[in-house]
Amino acid sequence: MKIEKKEKYTLIKDEKDNLANFAGYLTGRIEEFKDQNLVIDLLKYDEAELTDLLNFLEVSVIHRRKKRSFVMLNISLSTSEIPNELLIVPTLQEAEDIIAMEEIERDLGF
Repeated sequence: MKIEKKEKYTLIKDEKDNLANFAGYLTGRIEEFKDQNLVIDLLKYDEAELTDLLNFLEVSVIHRRKKRSFVMLNISLSTSEIPNELLIVPTLQEAEDIIAMEEIERDLGF
């Protein structure tokens, strides 16, 4: 796992090639990131299926309950295929925009 801290979020990349193991590993370490917005870079998995990305559902829910953003980068699915519980966007810029919007919403008490 490669971790890169940015001003408003932490970018996490998988250095191995197993989405299920990466999701499990991240779930086990999520407490370390409890005060950070997270962007999970899964762009190298350009043939991932919904079942693969659903491995991140638990960690996404856990993190979002703590009032922090959890956004994944991936281009393998169309937005119509993605459940509302997961935030998956195709670019880092879109992830940064979502984090900015969610921070504004939290500041306003939503």
